[in-house]
Amino acid sequence: MYIYELPNWPRFSWDEKGLAKLISNVRYKQGKLIGKMESLGFSLKEEAELCTLTEDILKTSEIEGQVLDAHQVRSSLARRLGIKIGTPKPSDRNVDGIVDMMLDATKNFEMSLTQKRLFGWHAAIFPTGYSGTFKIKVGKWRDDSHGPMQVVSGAIGKERVHFEAPNAKKLNQEMSVFIRWFEGDSIDSVLKAGIAHLWFVTIHPFDDGNGRIARAISDIALARSDKVKQRFYSMSAQIQKERAAYYKILEQSQKGTLEITPWLNWFLECLERAIDNSENILVSVIYKSQFWQFISTSKIMLNERQRRVLNRLFDGFDGKLTSSKWAKLGKCSQDTALRDIEQMIELRILKKDAAGGRSTSYSLIKNVI
Repeated sequence: MYIYELPNWPRFSWDEKGLAKLISNVRYKQGKLIGKMESLGFSLKEEAELCTLTEDILKTSEIEGQVLDAHQVRSSLARRLGIKIGTPKPSDRNVDGIVDMMLDATKNFEMSLTQKRLFGWHAAIFPTGYSGTFKIKVGKWRDDSHGPMQVVSGAIGKERVHFEAPNAKKLNQEMSVFIRWFEGDSIDSVLKAGIAHLWFVTIHPFDDGNGRIARAISDIALARSDKVKQRFYSMSAQIQKERAAYYKILEQSQKGTLEITPWLNWFLECLERAIDNSENILVSVIYKSQFWQFISTSKIMLNERQRRVLNRLFDGFDGKLTSSKWAKLGKCSQDTALRDIEQMIELRILKKDAAGGRSTSYSLIKNVI
């Protein structure tokens, strides 16, 4: 039996006293992080937000098995936020769609969550009307015309059903109750983010994209708790790191009771770790700024190619940097790429990684300054 089949669905309950310390810790760390970010200059704060949102969008898609181009995501975000970056890259419609959804959730957190808004998000992340090679209903609730909505794993013939969603005929009613609660209940917004996440993915109202939209709904609640339109921590990035534990507690909760303290405990602890890990982005952004200040005041002369590739490394480079990748990013020959790299090694900006030969790769030296 799933929780939506229980007589009192969706009257969730939880141990308020047991969760009070966790909520207090999260609230304290939220305030501390926002205070730290406010102390930064405008450009550093912009860069921190751009890095956080880029990671958030990449990871919320990776959780569902979709790998987006990081440079496209960063470029799409920069265009919409009015931030200048070194070399922007044209972005696909599906990238622009999920960027639009995430920005709407965080920048417009004060706007009411409505059916129309949810349909708009769904249409944005599936602009072609397809999920992979499968035609899906876009901007509409699912209709179960191809059978019940199930979450399944395993090879063909050995499938395991982890979850079966409520019948499509109940969706209008289910979603009306959910939206009314989300906009009407006055419980703590941090707690609401966790409840909304579990509730929405349990209803599973769309053919696809339910996880991404559930996390966007949680982001609305978290933005309301922060009371700021900028994001400096990524819950999606932390969930991706703890993906196995996430799916395990989610499945247990959907097959458990309406007493959801274990789920909320996991969600709040995950959120606390997400806020803690935001420090990595802050350190990276500050170091990047200090590095370029150091370069500008020193006698070190870097060409445009070298500046471009270094910025890519600072912004989060996918995989290892090789001379071939340098040539591609710098739009130059292999020989020119090698000369660029050798100069950077002499300047002690780059170092050669341990593995040599054809697999020679390079990485930034973190104590250049």
